[in-house]
Amino acid sequence: MSPSLPPPKSWVPRAFRPLAGGVPGRAAPSPLRRALIVIALLLAVAGPGLAAVGRPEDRLPDPALEARAQEIGRELRCMVCQNQSIEDSDAELARDLRRIVRERVAAGEDRAAVIRFIHDRYGDFVLLRPPFNAVTALLWAMPVLALGGGLLVILARWRRMAGGEPPPLTEAERRRLAELERGPAA
Repeated sequence: MSPSLPPPKSWVPRAFRPLAGGVPGRAAPSPLRRALIVIALLLAVAGPGLAAVGRPEDRLPDPALEARAQEIGRELRCMVCQNQSIEDSDAELARDLRRIVRERVAAGEDRAAVIRFIHDRYGDFVLLRPPFNAVTALLWAMPVLALGGGLLVILARWRRMAGGEPPPLTEAERRRLAELERGPAA
């Protein structure tokens, strides 16, 4: 009789073994259970993307007007999230702003009038692309200033490293160098 070998070490962490085919000594999970686990994982990952931002009753019945409203909404910043447009945000304020945009588009206002209406109430911060003026000039110039400053630092370091002879050694440094060149004392 051949000696029995221990089961091979699993590369799957212990907590995830039931998902990866079971635990040694236990029956494998049923195909239905595996399918449910896969569906649950997919919904957990894709759920936020599948959830429609905004309720269907808030949408305009005319697809052309709805498309215009969404286009305008993508130019307006959610002031709660601050890095999303009102079309992408799920915040209450973004929902209210989407509703205002849709009301104005349904009333026949053009893109500039709707954006001006929101801008007059919330200021430059509500625009994802703020206008160039005296207040926002530094904001627009910051990438160029940062790039220029970085290039100046690199140039200064390069010049310092490439420049001439190193300073002469002090007397203490010369003695230490002589000791190191002689090697270990016997």
